[in-house]
Amino acid sequence: MISPPLFAVADGMGGAKAGEIASRLAAAAVREEDGERVDVAELIREANRRVFERARDDASASGMGTTMTVALVEDDYVTIGHVGDSRAYRLRDAALEQLTEDHSLVAELVRSGKLSPEDAVSHPQRSVITRALGPDPDVDVDTFTVDVQSGDVFLLCSDGLTTMVGDERIVDVVAEHRDDLDRAAKQLISDANRAGGEDNVTVVFFEIVEADETARMPAVGSEDEETLTEVEDVPVIETVEERRVRLAALVPMVVILAAIATVVLLVLMDVI
Repeated sequence: MISPPLFAVADGMGGAKAGEIASRLAAAAVREEDGERVDVAELIREANRRVFERARDDASASGMGTTMTVALVEDDYVTIGHVGDSRAYRLRDAALEQLTEDHSLVAELVRSGKLSPEDAVSHPQRSVITRALGPDPDVDVDTFTVDVQSGDVFLLCSDGLTTMVGDERIVDVVAEHRDDLDRAAKQLISDANRAGGEDNVTVVFFEIVEADETARMPAVGSEDEETLTEVEDVPVIETVEERRVRLAALVPMVVILAAIATVVLLVLMDVI
């Protein structure tokens, strides 16, 4: 069992099969973490090495890669590690804050002032990412810490959610299902699919609560869409400071891209 708890999302690229392989390799790096003095940046670099070596040695996996966003809960703060355009958010007092910066072409254009946020939404190259695990033997990892308060809700998600569902809608859905975040996750996935479902959608919520408020909640999958996952019931973990992190929802979703073709989504989260 990892203590403090470790949460992560990986969104593969390079075609359905290659993207799934990349995500699974990244997942393995997290699953094998023994929980002793976790170094988030080194964990992600190890995941990168595994994806790079597989792509180098296996012609069928050439060009594959994956994003990775990791959250490690420690005492009174959360350490975030990030590569790619999956995202980490913190929802506090009805205000949603994006914690990570997208490593994508349009995000860099927006940050440099060459593109407006409004134009970025429909930019033809909005899916081009500038940093990922796999293409190179080494990767730059963004790492930072944020403070936590009781009641904070953290969201890790793939861009399949954020390209389809706006911040205001995310806040509204969480507020509507504040006591049932697995329901909120299902609703967000449903919203993303109704909006067009252009990509795989991964949603992971966890909440910081006082120890005596913590309840055990299972990982869930949407009953309304096809799903492939090996996620099992996830226990609550107590931190050193006797705060506990509740895994409120871990929802895998496979987006149906065509009548006969289904893209399999790998949801990465393992609390050992």
